[in-house]
Amino acid sequence: MKKAGCSEDVIAHSITVSSLAEEIGVKLLSKGIDLDIELIIKGALLHDVGRAVTHDVTHVIEGVKLAENFSLEPEVIGIIKTHVGAGITFKEARQLGFPLGTYVPQTIEQKIVAHADNLVKGNKRISLQTRIEHMKKENMSDYIIKRIVRLASEIENY
Repeated sequence: MKKAGCSEDVIAHSITVSSLAEEIGVKLLSKGIDLDIELIIKGALLHDVGRAVTHDVTHVIEGVKLAENFSLEPEVIGIIKTHVGAGITFKEARQLGFPLGTYVPQTIEQKIVAHADNLVKGNKRISLQTRIEHMKKENMSDYIIKRIVRLASEIENY
C-alpha cells in the first residue's frame, strides 16, 4: 500500500478491514465453510489500493490497474474489483463508465471482504445500522442499501 502511494489513513482503514475480515473468516471456517483465510487477509489489506490514485468509486478500477502492475494474483484482483458495498451491478458499471466485467462479489472471500469493508468507517468498526444511516445521509438508493443488507445477512447466516 505504501509502495502504491496510499495515505496512512487508507492503510489504517485497510488493516482494520483485514482484521475484521479475518475474524469473520475464522468464524466461518469453524463452521466448516471452505475458504482461503490467507486470501481474505491479503485481499482485505489491498482492497483500497486504488485510493492511492483517487478517493471516488473509480478507485476500484485504479486498484485493479495497480494490482495488475504489481502482478498480484487474480484472486486478490477479484477482491479489489468487487469490494465496494455489495458490488457494482453491470448496469451501474456501465453508467460509471467502467470496463466490462463483474464487479459483484461472487466468491466467499470476495463477499467477506466487501462485508467487512461495509462495517468499517475510517479505522473504526461500525454496526450495519450505522453504515445504513451513513448511506441514507449520502442519499444512497434503497436498492443499494438492500443489497448491502442482503450481503450482511448471507455472511452472518452461514
